[in-house]
Amino acid sequence: MNRIQIDPSRTLGQISRHIFGGFAEHLGRCIYGGIYEPGSPLADDDGLRRDVLDALRRLSMPIMRYPGGNFVSGYRWLDGVGPRDERPTRVDLAWGALEPNTFGTNELIDFCRKIGTEPYLAVNCGDGDMREARDWVEYCNGTSETALVKLRRQHGYEAPHQVKYWGIGNEVDGHWQIGFKTAQEYARAATEFAKIMKWADPTIKIVASAVSLWEGDLVERAQLLLEQAGNKIDYMALHWYVGNAADDYDAYMATSELVEERLSSYEGLIRALRLDNQLQRPIHIAVDEWNVWYRTFRMDEPPLDQLEERYNLEDALVNAMQLNAFIRHARSVKMANIAQIVNVIAPIFTRPDGLFLQTIFFPFELYSRTCGDTALDVFWEGDTFSGGAYAGVRVLDVAATLRADANEIVVYVVNRGRMDAVETTLTLAEGAFAGPVDLHVVNGPDVKAENSFDAPDVVGTRGTTLQAEGRSLTVAFEPHSVNALVFRVG
Repeated sequence: MNRIQIDPSRTLGQISRHIFGGFAEHLGRCIYGGIYEPGSPLADDDGLRRDVLDALRRLSMPIMRYPGGNFVSGYRWLDGVGPRDERPTRVDLAWGALEPNTFGTNELIDFCRKIGTEPYLAVNCGDGDMREARDWVEYCNGTSETALVKLRRQHGYEAPHQVKYWGIGNEVDGHWQIGFKTAQEYARAATEFAKIMKWADPTIKIVASAVSLWEGDLVERAQLLLEQAGNKIDYMALHWYVGNAADDYDAYMATSELVEERLSSYEGLIRALRLDNQLQRPIHIAVDEWNVWYRTFRMDEPPLDQLEERYNLEDALVNAMQLNAFIRHARSVKMANIAQIVNVIAPIFTRPDGLFLQTIFFPFELYSRTCGDTALDVFWEGDTFSGGAYAGVRVLDVAATLRADANEIVVYVVNRGRMDAVETTLTLAEGAFAGPVDLHVVNGPDVKAENSFDAPDVVGTRGTTLQAEGRSLTVAFEPHSVNALVFRVG
């Protein structure tokens, strides 16, 4: 028998809404032809696709990372402000494309306001310099009568943008990056960038680029960064992408163990380094690039059409497991940004006459819409399987949240079983079910099922209501499904 026990008094930490963040990079059709398509009958007066805006509003993303990604390591923000007909077209060195710069800082701010999200800007720490980064902060947030503030006002924005979150570079530990930096080089750069950026606006929060390669000097990078910049940075950024290139379903479903290892290891590393360096201020984890990406993972050719991953149901299961991990690690993970939001490895896929929602859209929407504000320490046990390098992996992957002001609990359950429903008893350690239980299920006919323009509803979310009394409820979770049980306790 599979068993889940919920004790509302056993909490793990406060959940930041920023774990449901997004990421928009100047790459392929994410910006141009995705978010931004002037002249399209589907675009508004600002050139933003109305159908894309509506879909993004469903995801309720509270924060949006921009403009990269690898792109930012060669980006000049001044190219993307001012009259559009005066903006220069540049070669995008990261992705081998031409960048017209018709979408830039102020367009991003307008976009964010329309979908109710907060901008998170990454500065160029590749071939850029700290003065350029500092000036961008002043342009966005300044209020004094300086040349940069006057420039912003000339561009039509009298009030400051009040951009709170700023990242220093992108994936600086990767040799593919423009301006790759050794651990020592980046620690020095991050220290000086953060210092002068906070001189421009002391209220901003700084995200440092920590690990994306996951081999070699990842411990040394954290150590040097916290030793030198620990009193200036607020987040350490981790990146990862996972996939099923071997078409091994069980190994793919065991990806949860790899994610747990990475988060647990980095949590411990930060705690140890804060103790060793007597850092009193909190330093959080930002997983500001994450997703499934393997079918179109091509770094050796121009990628204009090569990064448009088509997702199936098993990818949706894996993304739900990653969201479960962010909830279970709520004490340390205070930001996460799915990469990306439209067309390029994204939950939304467009063409000139419309869009469809990929399978990974639905678990993200479900979690973002229902997640409480406190993570619960869930106990669960039951059937296990082996996959890849991992044995004894529980078939169910579980997380739970509490919204105390409403006495509402949400239990998230991913049934990784490919063939069978899993009958499970859910028990409350205290209190009782105060009414019916809403069960939301993301599923499709099989693990390879995917949506398309011709068949947009193969995978989706449906709901039902279960009757529950007392402290116990038995549920049969469908095979290959993502589930959210929402109920009140009394």
